[in-house]
Amino acid sequence: MSILNVLLRADQLLVAVDTLAEDAFTGVPSAGAKLLLIPQHNLVLATRGSTQFFLRIYELALQASFRADFTMEQLMAELGLVIDKLWPAYEKAAIEAGLPRSALGTELVLGGWSAKNGRIAATAYAKHDSAIPAIVQPLDGGLASPGEPLEGIPDSFELVDVLAAGRLQAAWLNRAVGRQVAGGRLLVATLSESRAVVEDLGSL
Repeated sequence: MSILNVLLRADQLLVAVDTLAEDAFTGVPSAGAKLLLIPQHNLVLATRGSTQFFLRIYELALQASFRADFTMEQLMAELGLVIDKLWPAYEKAAIEAGLPRSALGTELVLGGWSAKNGRIAATAYAKHDSAIPAIVQPLDGGLASPGEPLEGIPDSFELVDVLAAGRLQAAWLNRAVGRQVAGGRLLVATLSESRAVVEDLGSL
């Protein structure tokens, strides 16, 4: 459980994640990278859920980005199928390691500047069960996960508002679960046509 927020318009993409991570077996907390760039194509991949699965998806996306015929649109189209292909082995290994099936799940967002369309684009992916295909959803205005604590609050690209939203979400998640599952610091990646900036907005 963690925070994954996305705001987008034609000329800008903003992705915010928290950094709290923990060892799946010992519960020892640490700081984790839940968003990573593919800088030569001005793309960002971000996650909420299993960081081990996220790192495997990022590795494959990064390898694909070296192809001469690489396009963001092709990667977006293929990523849902890649998630479905990799999930059974991840699920099997996690269950054999003692993790409950109910704890397994991933939400991913891939987004950035589309040279083909001359605008920002982003797609969200979710996977929780080998028997069910990954949910693939092209984004229009964005997403907030978890969304419940932000109901009724207007979207804002202002960083002070992005941090305030993250703090609301972290407090809500931690109360709902009964322990700290979101926190650390809030990292934000902001992408436009020829620019990608990652900022640490502060503690949650």
